[in-house]
Amino acid sequence: MILDPILIVGIAAALGAALLGALFRRAGRSAALGGGLGALGGGAGALLFMLPLNFCTFELARRPEDVFLGMLLIGAGMAACLLPLHWWFIERPSQRRVPRAIQGTFKGWLTPWLLLLPTLTVLVLFLYYPFLDTFRLSTLIVQPRARRTPFVCLKNFTDLLGDPAYLRSLLITLIITAAIVVIGLIVSLLIASVAYQPIRGAGVYRTLLVWSYAISPAVAGLIFFLIFNPIAGIANHITGNLFGVRLEWFNDPNLAVVAVVLASVWKSLGFNILFYIAGLQNVPNDLREAAAIDGANTFQRFWLITVPMLSPITFFLIVTNVTYAFFDLFGTIDMMTSGGPVGATTTLIYRIYQDGFMEGRVSYAATQSVILFLLVIGITYLQFRTTARRVTYGA
Repeated sequence: MILDPILIVGIAAALGAALLGALFRRAGRSAALGGGLGALGGGAGALLFMLPLNFCTFELARRPEDVFLGMLLIGAGMAACLLPLHWWFIERPSQRRVPRAIQGTFKGWLTPWLLLLPTLTVLVLFLYYPFLDTFRLSTLIVQPRARRTPFVCLKNFTDLLGDPAYLRSLLITLIITAAIVVIGLIVSLLIASVAYQPIRGAGVYRTLLVWSYAISPAVAGLIFFLIFNPIAGIANHITGNLFGVRLEWFNDPNLAVVAVVLASVWKSLGFNILFYIAGLQNVPNDLREAAAIDGANTFQRFWLITVPMLSPITFFLIVTNVTYAFFDLFGTIDMMTSGGPVGATTTLIYRIYQDGFMEGRVSYAATQSVILFLLVIGITYLQFRTTARRVTYGA
């Protein structure tokens, strides 16, 4: 070992004691109590991830990348233990001192927990336990039909983060996700603004607009594969007749990305339009009428009144569309491009399929699954910490 486990836990406990003690002192609470709780939380946080791994990242034979990942895990474990203590002893009492006029709150703690029990049970069985088991697989070398599964600590993670092909897939995923979110929300809002108008037969064409949400990503991929087929696709028929150009949609990397983005935007269009139409029905007309009296034109009323009033729905759609782009593109990509050409549409979720099912590298695929899961959680957390502050609720 480079560092003794007892020394590691001691350092984490000392850091936790110093941090929580300072926070308690700033909040006017007992610094000794904060230091004691911080020492317990810091020590428990160090053990949270390191104990199952037997402190393997700090062994003498490990690389500097392994040591760095071990420190990150210790930091994450300390945060997981210290943040609840900080909330329970500092933030919760301060929230109780502030009078709140919120109706519909529960008087006791038992009823809300009973109502949450079915959801928590589903999350534990189908999310948290599979995640922990996948993390266990990521610390092993697992091969199909192999009897031995040697323990390799976090070597799969360090190898993966140094793999240029994986980093390229990460960049491709971020580019495709950004394109889907930006293009999808803009087009959906414009269509919803037109579909919102009170005209005869509005219910019929609104239904036709949102029906694409009912089909699966694989079916959407098949439809757009037929549309962009280089030989018999309608896209090349149109470009050939109008411009005399027939494009190789699935042989050109840039065009393949464009085709996947268009298919994904169309697939999520109905979902976005449905929520934007519901939001537009709740925008007060008196605000737009007052702006019109003050001299605001149509664009100014839309940009300064309608868009801010729709910010809660936009924030919700950003989160759901990002999740869709990270996880649900597999069917679309598999039907259209199979990750090609030359890996141009190989996103993170499709690389997991390639490594795990096509190449038989189960532990490598499990490592990618863990990273993808943590990446989506991190992006969602950043969205709540940044975008949510610009959300306006109410008039």
